[in-house]
Amino acid sequence: MKHLLALITVLGLALAQTKELRVYTWTEYIDPTIVSDFEKQTGIKVNITYYESNEEMVAKLQAGGLGQYDLVVPSDFIIPSMVQLKLLQPLDKSKLPNVKNLDPKFANPPFDPGNQYTVGYLWGTVGLMYRTDVFKTPPTSWGVIFDPAQQKGRFALMDSQREMLGIALRYVGQSVNSADPAAMKKAIDVLLQAKKSKNSLGFQGGVSATKALLAGQAVAAVVYNQDALRTAAGNPKYGFTIPKEGSTLFIDSMAIPARAPNPDAAHRFINFILDPKIGARLAEYQQSATPNAQAKKLLKQSTLKNPAIWPSEAQLKVLEYILDAGKNSRLFDEAWTQVKSR
Repeated sequence: MKHLLALITVLGLALAQTKELRVYTWTEYIDPTIVSDFEKQTGIKVNITYYESNEEMVAKLQAGGLGQYDLVVPSDFIIPSMVQLKLLQPLDKSKLPNVKNLDPKFANPPFDPGNQYTVGYLWGTVGLMYRTDVFKTPPTSWGVIFDPAQQKGRFALMDSQREMLGIALRYVGQSVNSADPAAMKKAIDVLLQAKKSKNSLGFQGGVSATKALLAGQAVAAVVYNQDALRTAAGNPKYGFTIPKEGSTLFIDSMAIPARAPNPDAAHRFINFILDPKIGARLAEYQQSATPNAQAKKLLKQSTLKNPAIWPSEAQLKVLEYILDAGKNSRLFDEAWTQVKSR
């Protein structure tokens, strides 16, 4: 009888597992109606937990989260490290027929050749969200946060290591991926000067920073374009721009942790997101560019023509993808520690 009860318990747990999907993703990064539609279609309950940075997500997985979550949404540059650390499991393409909908330029990304571990979710840029009553014309330089003489009020820096260091590196005339110690020293000095400014609100997540703007607590903030666009919701009091020095491009992707309790549900969710109609709804809701070529065909003209979503050719020339730092990771880690601790 004891063995029978134990078997029933195990079967019960297994059944419960197939009915639940645990997602760990960026704050406010999916249309709730998409989640509810997935639940209705599959009968799988979706539980979502949020993070504000790639580093926070990786730390949580390393601290025992590998067996807690079924799906994560990492940014491009962090993926090679996650693979090397064995934090992700290979995808089963036989369960992802909709992967064919990806734009070819996102179907074999350099950070994950052949999409072995990831598939694209959304892509965008990092730039400056600002109040149009303070800045009558879009700010043209990152100097409005880095140069005390150009500051026009309180501002928020982005609490994300590679993006914020990358912007500082661009400001001093270097690549966002520069591992030159002299260039990094200049970037650290620029960030420390901004951090210690009387106008600084410190380092914040994108959602927190945009809310500070809406609450009148800041006049500018370093944020992801999708956070700026969705939070402002077309309000002319707020604008978004990419300063002339340049910034970073990113693509966030869906991936399955190495010991995910329900990988089958994760595959079903990924395939659901890759459906053109769902992908278009996601992009419209997030006010973001989509890597899904078939979904892009379904977007509104107002979305397709929005320069804050789709960078111009001139902007693309000063935008860079953040690359895996490899053996230079320690340089970036130590630089960020200096910035945050001093």
